[in-house]
Formats: sequence, C-alpha cells, structure tokens
Amino acid sequence: MRTVFQKLTSRKFLAAIVGVVTGLAVIFGLDEGIVTSVAGAVVSVTSVIAYIVTEGYIDATAVAVAAEAVETAIEELTGDDEENTEAEE
Repeated sequence: MRTVFQKLTSRKFLAAIVGVVTGLAVIFGLDEGIVTSVAGAVVSVTSVIAYIVTEGYIDATAVAVAAEAVETAIEELTGDDEENTEAEE
C-alpha cells in the first residue's frame, strides 16, 4: 500500500497530472492567467503537504528508535531480560 501512495504523491506524477489538467483547461478556453495561477497554487500546496508528510514519517521513525533504545537501557539496568527470567524458573 505504501508503494502505491508513494507513486501517487511523487512529484513527477503530480507534475504530469498538473500538465494534463492545464492542457485541458487551455483547450476548453479557460483564461491562461487563471490556469497558471491555479497550477502554481496546486504545485505549491502539494509541495508543502509532501514536506509535512515526509517530516512526520522521519520523526515517527526517530521516536520508534529512541523508544527501543530506552527499553533496552531499562532492561540492562534492571536486569529484566529473558535469561534472568528463565533462570529463576
């Protein structure tokens, strides 16, 4: 699923979509100034959303790594590992 999402949100794919929509708008007689403004706004908003999603993913990964490191440190400090548990039984 992630692969499909990445393909649909890639800059190349979005630029292609904007190009097709822009071409169709010009063919059907919309004002060139309006088409240019809308295309620019779409590209700008898409770039911001892609940046936010990417940074969120990076932050979530960093938090997961930090949480794992904390759990490992706690296990080492308290001696709560599988070997001690098995030896007590």
